[in-house]
Amino acid sequence: MFRLVFKQYKSKSSSPDLTDVINVDDIDIKQNDLHQNYNVQLLSISNEHNVQMIPGIKRPTDWRAYALTHHPGIIIIRNPFTERGQRYWTARCLRDYPRTPNIVNLNERLFNDAVRSDWWKQLDQCSDSDEFQRMKAAMRWTTFGYHHNWDTKLYDEQMQSPFPEDLGSMCRLFATVLGYCDFRPEAAIVNYYPVGSTLSGHTDHSEPNKSAPLFSLSFGQTAIFLIGGTTLEEKPSAIYLQSGDVLIMSEASRLCYHAVPRIIKTQKLWNSTLTNEDINDADNGSNLLDMDLFKKVGDSNFWQPFSNYIDDSRININVRQVLNPGDVKLS
Repeated sequence: MFRLVFKQYKSKSSSPDLTDVINVDDIDIKQNDLHQNYNVQLLSISNEHNVQMIPGIKRPTDWRAYALTHHPGIIIIRNPFTERGQRYWTARCLRDYPRTPNIVNLNERLFNDAVRSDWWKQLDQCSDSDEFQRMKAAMRWTTFGYHHNWDTKLYDEQMQSPFPEDLGSMCRLFATVLGYCDFRPEAAIVNYYPVGSTLSGHTDHSEPNKSAPLFSLSFGQTAIFLIGGTTLEEKPSAIYLQSGDVLIMSEASRLCYHAVPRIIKTQKLWNSTLTNEDINDADNGSNLLDMDLFKKVGDSNFWQPFSNYIDDSRININVRQVLNPGDVKLS
């Protein structure tokens, strides 16, 4: 059943049937009975958490968070970012995270050391349109923290690069507000999805700690995300994940099959010059970000290459805890 639904949404049809795709934005503009039809519950975010806020993220009391009642453990926070915040994380994923010592998927036989060590710099300097497209299409993922071994499906204590402090701080903020106070961000995969790309059904079971939540952040174009059960025989639900959305897989959903059968180009994103409002309000938590980049992404000229990229692509950051509570390294 999972594969049939995946094939349905993957279809190359220009107008696939999207009637059953859950769009949490609809919940706020239609009648309350839509909550029951969608099996979606609006969550109340407490104001009692003593957390240090991060520039570019709205206060938790302004978040719209939803739980899927028929998929226990799935939570969607609908774009808790400001526009500058979304730009900042998009730029980090394109400019910084693919750099050495982080690992990228680019094949050493097809791409030289300069491209594999600093892909975005080389892409930005590329004047040949064919080579530009080849480099852009080839980049599919980068890993840092504990590096996931795609062949063995295991983590290795000797295979690590530093986990970015800004990303770790952001994930701990989301985790604390949602009640996962002991969450430790230790491994990340950034996926790059050009329109037309997919991610087939799978479970995330490589981590020794399979009870800690997984945080998934989306930037750029919209994805259809499938979440099923623990077997491929169970019918999955389809959800729109839009730019800025944060998806949390926890509890029973942590080991469920999930997939991305389709990327949908929905809109032109953020081309204007921003006001300085975010910067003026950024004193609290400014030590947690690259504030030079946070300021620069508001300039339309600096932002333009990043805007061009996400005009037909989606970026997804997956962050997870690897070690069991109390462990300081892999056994």
